[in-house]
Amino acid sequence: MKFHFLFLNLLTLSILLLAPLSNVTAGKYTIDNPPKVSEKYTQGMEKFRELCSSCHGKWGNGTPQGPPLMHGFYKPSHHADSTFYRAVLNGVQAHHWHFGDMPPVPGATQKDVDVILPFIRWLQRENGIY
Repeated sequence: MKFHFLFLNLLTLSILLLAPLSNVTAGKYTIDNPPKVSEKYTQGMEKFRELCSSCHGKWGNGTPQGPPLMHGFYKPSHHADSTFYRAVLNGVQAHHWHFGDMPPVPGATQKDVDVILPFIRWLQRENGIY
């Protein structure tokens, strides 16, 4: 009886701890299924690939090094645009995921974020995040 109770507690705890990771690969676009990016967002896409994709993935779906930006955590009502500027330019302490703190992005400027952010928001809308 004690074993059964312990097993159920461990199972419940495991589900609660792993549930946030179930959406780590959120997003409908992948390397094999890319979206058609309009010219309006091409510069942002290129800068995103240069500065962000090594951690956040080519289409913002996340990698083992960083979380997906195609997740409800990052919609504007939860993470405003100013949050992205602060994260890129100053770094940010981990608070949603277990990837560790995000350091400032080396060489990134406010102008870089100015072109990256509209691409991210467009991609989020394309993925139905908001």
